[in-house]
Amino acid sequence: MANVKIVTDSNSGITQKEAEKLGISVLPMPFLIDGEQHFEDIDLTQTQFYEHLQRDAAVSTSQPSPEAVKELWDGLLKDCDEIVHIPMSSGLSESCHTAMRLAQEYGGRVHVVDNQRISVTQKQSVEDALTLAKQGKSGAEIAQILTKTKFDSSIYISLDTLKYLKKGGRLTPAAALIGTILKIKPVLQIQGEKLDAFKKVNTLKKAKSVMIEAIQNDFSTRFSDLVKNGEMMLAVAYTANEEEARLFKQELEETFPSVPVKYVDPLSLSVSCHIGPGALAVACARIVK
Repeated sequence: MANVKIVTDSNSGITQKEAEKLGISVLPMPFLIDGEQHFEDIDLTQTQFYEHLQRDAAVSTSQPSPEAVKELWDGLLKDCDEIVHIPMSSGLSESCHTAMRLAQEYGGRVHVVDNQRISVTQKQSVEDALTLAKQGKSGAEIAQILTKTKFDSSIYISLDTLKYLKKGGRLTPAAALIGTILKIKPVLQIQGEKLDAFKKVNTLKKAKSVMIEAIQNDFSTRFSDLVKNGEMMLAVAYTANEEEARLFKQELEETFPSVPVKYVDPLSLSVSCHIGPGALAVACARIVK
């Protein structure tokens, strides 16, 4: 059996403590807050992050340095044959492309998977990689399988405010003002590469209904065979509103009794930076068996 180690980043939502239990490594994502660098789950907690965000601090995302990535890989390769590295989607960060370039220096021992995931769907990819490693798959085989199934996931996110889309330059001030006056709560989607608009609603109740309908459509169309075979999971993600997320989990369990709701996790801070607190998301992803 090949000795394969799994690496991901903190955008997966996997904490350092959880990583230790799973036997994997998690690269903490760096953030610049008022010009000072912080690292997720090292010296920056979820609570601290939202405190900075809500006081209108200058918050921006970054990527792990090449030196940090190589130092981690070099340490792991002393005791393993191969590494499968699962970063956040290349459509949302350059960290994936950076890792791919670095992997070229390792003679085929490091496999970087660009399977277009983030947050709870990225977390499922890590679990899939662990399952495949336990089955005796090589690093190359694991990477190939995760890449082949990369579009077997969806994320739908409802926003509580347009403030942070405007602040990040993803929305004009005029559109943000009109949206605020009309109390628009957009529902966004991540279908692989990008964070895109999906629908506009004006209440959280309608947003949840829209997201559930979107999942129902996914399950009855492109994922229908996977649902029949018991190969799909659901998850809830949120930004600073865990109580609402727990209630949403109950709604999903009632609507989709045959599909497990595996996680209720905070959304990746790299996404939260652009959407702010009060967001609620539902995700589905294939379970590789």
